Amino acid sequence: MNLPSKFGENVFSDSVQKEMLPKEVYKALRATIEAGKPLDTSIAGAVAAAMKDWAVSKGATHYTHWFQPLTGLTAEKHDSFIEPDGDKVIMRLTGKSLIVGEPDASSFPSGGSRATYMARGYTAWDPTSPAFVKEGTLYIPTIFVSYTGETLDKKGPLLRSMTAIDAQAKRILKLFGIQCKKVATTVGPEQEYFIITEEEYEKRKDLQLTGRTLFGAPVTRGQELEDHYFGVLKTKISEFMRDLDEELWSYGILSKTKHNEVAPAQHEMAPVFSTTNVAVDTNMLTMEIMKKVAKKHGLVCLLHEKPFRGINGSGKHNNWSMSTDSGLNLLDPGNNPEQNTLFKLVLAAVIKAVDDYQGPLRASVASAANDHRLGANEAPPAIISVYLGDQLGAMVDSIVKGEKYVSGEAPEGSLGVPESPIFPKDATDRNRTSPFAFTGNKFEFRMLGSQANVSDANICLNTIVADAFQQFADELERAADLEKAANELIERELKAHYRIIFNLDGYGPEWEPEAEKRGLLNKKNTADAVPVLYEEKNISVFVRQGVFTREEAIARADIRLENYTKIINIEALTMLEMAKRDVIPAVSDFVADLCQNVAAKQAVCGDIPYATEKKLITKLAALNDEASAAIEKLEKDLGAINKEDIGPASQAMAHVIIPDMEALRKPVDEMETLTSSDYWPYPSYFDLLYSVK
Repeated sequence: MNLPSKFGENVFSDSVQKEMLPKEVYKALRATIEAGKPLDTSIAGAVAAAMKDWAVSKGATHYTHWFQPLTGLTAEKHDSFIEPDGDKVIMRLTGKSLIVGEPDASSFPSGGSRATYMARGYTAWDPTSPAFVKEGTLYIPTIFVSYTGETLDKKGPLLRSMTAIDAQAKRILKLFGIQCKKVATTVGPEQEYFIITEEEYEKRKDLQLTGRTLFGAPVTRGQELEDHYFGVLKTKISEFMRDLDEELWSYGILSKTKHNEVAPAQHEMAPVFSTTNVAVDTNMLTMEIMKKVAKKHGLVCLLHEKPFRGINGSGKHNNWSMSTDSGLNLLDPGNNPEQNTLFKLVLAAVIKAVDDYQGPLRASVASAANDHRLGANEAPPAIISVYLGDQLGAMVDSIVKGEKYVSGEAPEGSLGVPESPIFPKDATDRNRTSPFAFTGNKFEFRMLGSQANVSDANICLNTIVADAFQQFADELERAADLEKAANELIERELKAHYRIIFNLDGYGPEWEPEAEKRGLLNKKNTADAVPVLYEEKNISVFVRQGVFTREEAIARADIRLENYTKIINIEALTMLEMAKRDVIPAVSDFVADLCQNVAAKQAVCGDIPYATEKKLITKLAALNDEASAAIEKLEKDLGAINKEDIGPASQAMAHVIIPDMEALRKPVDEMETLTSSDYWPYPSYFDLLYSVK
């Protein structure tokens, strides 16, 4: 593969636009993309014609407005380019068809912000994210709004949040004499995933219906030897990864790193940073391509946060930063951060934002699947805190405590052998237990789940930091002595929000009581985490920054709880079906055959103890009875929930149904270890995790 020539070949990229568009049209379009200027709709016809010609040359016959409804997935409705021309057809894409489409909006979640019978919705072109051709269709990234103007998607609010942080960051920069056209947030979402064989996947009803195993005894060899992480790639995995890279590269997706992750059958792909809305689009496309490429290899890509109990789950680390169009990174501390007033001001704003709005930030990553992962010694705990590392931590400590800051230079690294080169060491180590860690010139928000749409977390981050910038700018624009006023503000805000900084082990037993003492939130499940979004303070920040209307903010909280309730309900029903139709009968058959064997032996050999068989029969019979009782309780409790009343329903799911499911899983998993594999109805964890050769 000639990578430079193949990279981005399926994308209507800047270079393609420059080649195919009239010069003035190209300049106008780039002004919108690069400087955030309003789109000149008069150029739409020329852009549409060029986009269609390019797409047709790539084999496309259709186009679609590609959008991200509040399902958390993507959606598309395909229309052909053909239009009648007498008794023939011509291929055409008009400017109007490029700019706006009209999908049915009635069947997508709206959180009650509009009546179901109101069907009209509109998709509107997002020119800042490039169109691409996939499988014979031109994909045009769009936003999705209702007839009455409510946003019905994740991209619209994301773009609004980017506009908010751009406006407020430029006010801060202007105070320091820095002019720029645009400040954009950038994101590099690392993507973790599991790969298993399609053959084993198709034997597991729970994986197919819920994305995770609802039953499964631990595998005898999991990750305890720590030999899978960065280990040698299996042949089939290497072939899959090679094809995946080539496919991603053809769509201009900057897939940079690939490796085995900690758990058996777990892997990771990490991209290069890109502008946030483009990063969101490419990550959604990446997840889709991962599944399709895996299928071509007879494999299945699992993106659920916790498909297997007892081993690491999968996350999506959100590397977040802010940069100007001229290349200035607002989170770059430079060589002497203690003397860099602008950096300290930006740092103080981020710390303030995370502390003030830790609730919405936690809720932005809340989901039924991610609840299984957070705090499970493979992901950060559910408590939001900020890690700064030794260098910045010492700088902040000196400001808060009024002590002199002593800058420490990072020592040179060496392996201690003469042949090894001296290498530069970073000034700060990394903390993998921190939810929000500073890692050089960015923050790594580590709480996101592997199948999440990263819009949610970045909408929240952009909005709350923009709000902090606005408050700082309002104060400093009135200051007579900027340097003095800025340093006083930095000191005041760092002292006020010092509680959110934690540079130690987030897994340590002392952290939870310490966090409680500090007044930090600890919302361990979605049902408890999401209700903070209804609080006036947390609604107001999104309204104030123009990201959500009040109704949109409430609707999104409703949708999160509704989705959580539905997912737990599906899992519980699937569990009941598997237990009643498969597990209980399989164990009963095994016990019956054991009894027949004992009876046959007694008929031949007389009445001897047969202690081993009888002990196993007694144990399995007792466990089967325990499972049957757990089934009855789960059915009863599930039937008692009014699932339309999402607040109480989500609480019941979290605090009644999930414990009921655990009570059912316990005897079933134990029975798996005692039942002959010839009788057990599903592939074991060994079959699933070690099936790829």
